[in-house]
Amino acid sequence: MDKDSNALPAAVSDMTIDAFLRQVAAAPEPIKSGSVGRLIFAIDATASRQPTWDRACRIQAEMFSETASLGGLAIQICYFRGIDEFHATPWLTNSRALVGRMSEVACVSGNTQIIHVLRHAVAEAGRERVNALVYIGDAIEESASALAELSGKLGILGVPAFVFQEGDEPNAQRSFRQMAKLTGGAYMSFDAASAGALRDLLKAVAVYAAGGRKALSDYAKRSGGDVLLLTQQLK
Repeated sequence: MDKDSNALPAAVSDMTIDAFLRQVAAAPEPIKSGSVGRLIFAIDATASRQPTWDRACRIQAEMFSETASLGGLAIQICYFRGIDEFHATPWLTNSRALVGRMSEVACVSGNTQIIHVLRHAVAEAGRERVNALVYIGDAIEESASALAELSGKLGILGVPAFVFQEGDEPNAQRSFRQMAKLTGGAYMSFDAASAGALRDLLKAVAVYAAGGRKALSDYAKRSGGDVLLLTQQLK
């Protein structure tokens, strides 16, 4: 790729994390349809994605743990792989059940199917409130305008998308940023060296989905370290 001055560094910087967390805090306050927040966790499961899938699997239990005191969290895992293969689990509130389902999945070669993810999120939000969508991927092989149209629908439904890009491929970066912007969510890039930051930011999104901005602020205070430092500007 061209190394121009606008390219993001592959690793997550403190400044980038700070900007991401400020975007999370500025997202629409989650409207709770019940006592449990609902989060769609979508991930690209094409062939090169196995290490990221394994990391995400390990993070799930921590996301549940962080939100237990807020009334809990229901997570639905969505993924695509192969040729036109898209799957969504039931809504799960037990980390053991969710991790068990994820551990059975192997990544398979194929093209990206982000459109299926967004269509599914729109349909789910039309049935019952969805507090947030997380998407993790590294590439886009679809129409950017189609993704933008569906992202706009999610924005109207009040579902912010928190998009995590592994690497910095420029075409994907443009579309992922647009997805986040149109939904009122946030965008972040990461690499293998920033797995710890990814874990903390995913937990922050889970806390936001379960308890809103105040819960996110309280989480930062409990966590301390970089998370506390970088969320002091959220007001």
